[in-house]
Amino acid sequence: MSERLFQKILDAGAPAGEVIAVQSFFVTIRGLDEVAIHSLVRFSDGTNGYVNQVNETTTTVLHLGTTPPCIGDPVVLEKTELTTFVGGDFLGRVIDPLSLPRDGGNAIKAAGEWPVFHDAPPLMSRQMLTDQLESGVTMVDTLLPVVLGQRIAVLGDGKSGKSSFLTQVAINQAKQGRNTVFALVAKRRSDVDDLLSALKKAEVMDSCIVVVSTLFDSLVMSYLAPYAACAMAEYFWQHEGKDTIVVYDDLTAHAQVHREISLLGNVSPGRDSYPGDTFYAHSSLLERAGRLSKNGATLTSLPVVLTHGGDSTAYLPTNIMSITDGQLIFDLNLFREGVRPAINTGMSVSRVGGRGQNARQKAQASDIKKHLSRYAQAEEFSHFGSELAIEAQTDLKIGKRLRDVMRQGVGETHSILAQQLMLQVVLTTDPNASLDVVKLKALCDTKASELNSGDELEQAVKEIATGSLIELKGAE
Repeated sequence: MSERLFQKILDAGAPAGEVIAVQSFFVTIRGLDEVAIHSLVRFSDGTNGYVNQVNETTTTVLHLGTTPPCIGDPVVLEKTELTTFVGGDFLGRVIDPLSLPRDGGNAIKAAGEWPVFHDAPPLMSRQMLTDQLESGVTMVDTLLPVVLGQRIAVLGDGKSGKSSFLTQVAINQAKQGRNTVFALVAKRRSDVDDLLSALKKAEVMDSCIVVVSTLFDSLVMSYLAPYAACAMAEYFWQHEGKDTIVVYDDLTAHAQVHREISLLGNVSPGRDSYPGDTFYAHSSLLERAGRLSKNGATLTSLPVVLTHGGDSTAYLPTNIMSITDGQLIFDLNLFREGVRPAINTGMSVSRVGGRGQNARQKAQASDIKKHLSRYAQAEEFSHFGSELAIEAQTDLKIGKRLRDVMRQGVGETHSILAQQLMLQVVLTTDPNASLDVVKLKALCDTKASELNSGDELEQAVKEIATGSLIELKGAE
């Protein structure tokens, strides 16, 4: 079938060339004129490749098949750009960057094709970001809010809870009818299985697409994974007008793959041996997010960046931070202390997230930040072993209670109103009172579902504060 397609394209008069050199997945072609970078070519054995470099007399192609072509094989130009299949039938499936199933299921019926290296929408076609993305995570929604269409980086050491947090976000988006596309770049199979297990356990897999490239796949597949995932997300965003979230896990691995491909292609290395276009490779990807004027739909990007020893000032983290509209920094020390999610609220920032919060939310967030700051100071003093002043003891109690309320495991999500309710109860309750945090969360979730708007919040706080889950112990 593929060989017949090759002959059909060749008979139609498409530009053709000849393979003159093969080095792993690098294929050098002579005679292929009228070709541009990212064009799709087809070899005589039916496999494909895409143009990576165009030289004066030769063209370098990255081969997408498993068996490299032979010297002397003919090659023909199939398309002027690399595309991937897209459509609603891909939801709930695990696929590779070429949109082929990797979950053992049947072939997927595509609704169309979309350019893998699609240009970002121009500025005049965009709209201001105004609506908050409800992650369901109290710490983020309250202190570091994210708006739909934002690009916010997720940084941290390995095993600091980044993937668990992103899974929570995907679960909450599915509850709100939004789709999430995951790009897993050069991952271990156990990491892929962990994500799929969490999504299936929460019964939200039908709202997700997982684009997978593992450590055992070729470098070309790992390089294409985030671009293919973005193309699938763009289909829902631009074609169907749906709010979509895309997660790139992670761009550190992608940059390393890009470096290996470039060094094998004799590209001169730059800082930290990365090629000079590393910044462009990621900025052209992340700039595809935003909000469209024509339909008001949004594409939110959550790129993951791995840090080493908590160093967020290294080359790749600073690159991504300069492209995005904020960053959530996960602290391995906080993770070891049992804080979930282990986000360092002092170093993290969301530059445009405040647009999605009302005045009451901003005032509440300001109060919480002050309490957490005083809690951190009081905790430092408590290490000296001397007796703390009454004010410091109060700061410790309120801060610890806020930490307990904001501690969440995978699968535990709360609505914005429920978060405001539980936090307001903590802020207004006597610090010397005993508070059942588990019952508080359950009660606030139930109460929030009964409220029509935030205007009824203060009355709900009074009702909860007078309930049986708070027991006054008296001054200590």
